[in-house]
Amino acid sequence: MAEKSVSATSSTPLGRRIWFSAIFFGLIGQIAWVVENMFFAKFGQDLFDTRGHLYFTVTTLMVILSAVTATVTTIFAGGLIDKTGKRKPFITFGYLIWGVTIMLFAAIPIDFSDDRSWGIIAALVVLDCVMTFFGSTANDAAFNTWVADVTDVTNRGKVNTILSVMPVIATVLVFGIGMATYDNGATVEVAEGVFQKVSIADRDPLNIKLFFIIMGVFPMIGGLVSAFVMKDAPGIVKNSNPEYLKETFYGFRPSVVKANKMMYVTLGTVCLLGIAQQVFMSYLINFIEKTLGIRDYILPLAAIIVVGAVITGVLGIFFDKLGRKKFYFPLLAILVVGAIVVYCMKFMDPAAYLPILIVGGAILLGAILSLSGALTASFQDYIPKGAEGRFQGVRMCFTVLIPMALGIGIAQAVGINSLDAKDPGQVSPPFELFLAAAIIVAIAAIPLIWVVKDSDRLRSSLMERKVAEESAASPAPAEIGEAIPADEAALLPAIGNDPDEKTIAPDGTDTE
Repeated sequence: MAEKSVSATSSTPLGRRIWFSAIFFGLIGQIAWVVENMFFAKFGQDLFDTRGHLYFTVTTLMVILSAVTATVTTIFAGGLIDKTGKRKPFITFGYLIWGVTIMLFAAIPIDFSDDRSWGIIAALVVLDCVMTFFGSTANDAAFNTWVADVTDVTNRGKVNTILSVMPVIATVLVFGIGMATYDNGATVEVAEGVFQKVSIADRDPLNIKLFFIIMGVFPMIGGLVSAFVMKDAPGIVKNSNPEYLKETFYGFRPSVVKANKMMYVTLGTVCLLGIAQQVFMSYLINFIEKTLGIRDYILPLAAIIVVGAVITGVLGIFFDKLGRKKFYFPLLAILVVGAIVVYCMKFMDPAAYLPILIVGGAILLGAILSLSGALTASFQDYIPKGAEGRFQGVRMCFTVLIPMALGIGIAQAVGINSLDAKDPGQVSPPFELFLAAAIIVAIAAIPLIWVVKDSDRLRSSLMERKVAEESAASPAPAEIGEAIPADEAALLPAIGNDPDEKTIAPDGTDTE
């Protein structure tokens, strides 16, 4: 029997059920996270945009505390997922409850007196953390572990780049629904072509409540569908160690870090990209609306996403065929230049804002999604077999906790807290946020050097393991005329045969 080449690059087929599950549940999860990352922050900012520094205080508390909740939850949920060897139940029940927690935001009062401000802030933060708890269990821990289970080195780049597009598709969907509900009546035309913002307290509260109720329905539908469609991957290795708490923090042990140092270098690169993104992400809606003055941005945003998604999808195919290392630094360079261009818009004619946003935004989006997807795939490549769940908590530290905590702090240092929050017209995030982001992305080139250097070794070792596993699962057939031992013959019906077909046992009897 001829040996399979280690350098073979044919992609392992995943099947329609896996592709549907990856895309559908990935999109549903990102719809919920867009609501949490953007509209929860926007909701808090709108409630307090005329109440002094509470404007950025509520944003800071929600971002940092939800990041801590997400990380801690994923650490413990990931350990439990590895111990049970199950992913589907956590996704099904988690998505159902996740939807309910989003709906609870409809109960937050819109119009309230100043003496109730801290009570409203507390309610926002607590509900945000509760929502994050269930979302992190279902999506960050269970779903991401499931993706690592069902993919391998030959298809992981493609799957993760496609999944990286889901947040922006979700953004368009959420923004579209938000404009029809949450933002309905948010501005009034006071003169021809001149619009004035309407305080959230003076708008119809039913529109805002309807937004959160509709958004909560999406994860609930996802939970119901997963019960009938999703399947766990076969051959999941359970963590049989009885010391659950000790094993939960497996990925944080110094010995584990030392043994898997390149995984942490890869996550360090992702972390720097995440910090850069978080510097402006929580303020992105208000940056487009107020700083750039682009009020009707859904159609331009849709164009950006379509082009960016095409770029990402095409690059994902090439990642698996040619290897990811050829693309890392070109994509990083695009991100640095793109962020600087956004900063330089400060010195341009406002008439140029929209075309630059569309063209530059599409290129930037394709670059950041592709680079994030490629690095996520590399992180999954480094995960030891049987520890997929436990390393999701480590991933969350590098992709959520640290980026959110540092990103929001850098945003305040850059000048977001120097705004006159008592004047809603002045609450305009500064262009300098993107200059800071460009500097941080440039720093990410340092750990990326080691990621690129180790790429060939990693790919080669994974291909060798894949070939070895396939060879072990598919023993060579006997030569013509050669007798097959009874113990080997007993195994043959279980390998590659339809379970509904008749098979013959070693003793010659029908085993239908």
